[in-house]
Amino acid sequence: MTPTRRSLLMSSIALAAVPIAARAQQQASSSSSSSAAKPGSPDIVASIPVNYDETKVGTYTLPDLLTAADGRKITTARAWFARRRPELVGLFETQQYGKAPGKPDGLAFEIHEKEAPAFDGKAKRKQVRITFAKGRGPVLNLAVYIPAAATKPVPTLLAINFGSNAATVDDPGVTPGTVWSAKDHKRIPYAPGGRAFGHIDPVPLLEAGFGFAAFCYGDVDPDDPSGFNDGVRALYLKPGRTAVAPDEWGTISAWAWGISRVIDYFETESSIDAKRVAIHGVSRLGKTVMWAGAHDTRIAATIASCSGEGGAALSRRDFGETIAHLTAPKRYPYQFAGNYGKYTGFPDTAPMDAHMLVALHAPRPLLLQTGSTDNWSDPKGEFLAAVAAGPVYRLLGKKDLGTDIWPAAKTPIYGDLSYYMHDGGHGTVPSDWDIYLSFLKMHLNPEA
Repeated sequence: MTPTRRSLLMSSIALAAVPIAARAQQQASSSSSSSAAKPGSPDIVASIPVNYDETKVGTYTLPDLLTAADGRKITTARAWFARRRPELVGLFETQQYGKAPGKPDGLAFEIHEKEAPAFDGKAKRKQVRITFAKGRGPVLNLAVYIPAAATKPVPTLLAINFGSNAATVDDPGVTPGTVWSAKDHKRIPYAPGGRAFGHIDPVPLLEAGFGFAAFCYGDVDPDDPSGFNDGVRALYLKPGRTAVAPDEWGTISAWAWGISRVIDYFETESSIDAKRVAIHGVSRLGKTVMWAGAHDTRIAATIASCSGEGGAALSRRDFGETIAHLTAPKRYPYQFAGNYGKYTGFPDTAPMDAHMLVALHAPRPLLLQTGSTDNWSDPKGEFLAAVAAGPVYRLLGKKDLGTDIWPAAKTPIYGDLSYYMHDGGHGTVPSDWDIYLSFLKMHLNPEA
């Protein structure tokens, strides 16, 4: 969006403002790796131009986090939880991700492997099948690893992944499971030998006293508009409907709903401390954990990797991917509520933005992990969203970023609200897990 177009839009709408980090705004040239397009980055996607020039971002004003819809100022934690937080959750439910049902009556847990050694005896593995509608519909295959020496419930990291559990961890004993085939438009058996994007080595977590659990997002809802009837959303259609309503859940909301159903299982599992569960996801699954952590307050901490537009990056900041790119007909409109498409080209008219999503995690810990050359996902936009969410963390007596200076790559900022940018592109690199582990130790107190 050009500055002129943005100015015209802003003159036609009334939005309460919060100060945007002035010094951070002035850093257009502070990091050459993030202020220019990555070599080979497309400047047109889905016939829509992409801006990678900081000088063309334009000006914008964010809705005020601490002003309620009726104009009243939010000055206490009680008012935040009673009034403002429910308002913001409702905006994201109806306007971005879509409303999902609550805990289903037909939810069931089948433990098909109670205990087996894994990772050279460092862990005990349990495998669980979770069904949602009395055996109908998809099956979520959950792999759980507990430190072998644990004598009491442990804090646990739950990872939602792109591949089956067998593709996510190097464990020959884990059930291969299935993956969604876009070519065949159905779930097919996983063929051993491959690795999923976001492959994870849980051994350092286990050695530090954490549990680890994983499942594949496609077990809940296919990442494919043609797979609607094979996912959980088809189970809960209102009578007479063949598709979800414009304010109902897209696949990101469905995947986040699946995370909450795993939390339901953890509350029955004696080896896991269900009040100390962190979640992790990458890319569109980074968006997923952002929404899951914002919506389900049972989640103790969230680590979102490169969630970008539709996640932790500010939509009003015209840099990299935009709402228009996300909701273009042949891209990912099915991942969001139908209402989200109303803001295509006009993010300034949306009643919500990413700083609000970040703030919905407060007072719980949140780590935003990005990549310095991942311009498509706008790592600076994620940082600015975290800066703008700081007043809510402070209101609730927690530590915000403590700075409005965008850090260089490989310079972690730790707090209740944390940020880290590796030197590289989209996704995670092995060194990110050292940062994750420090963050988890800081907040979830493992008994190593």
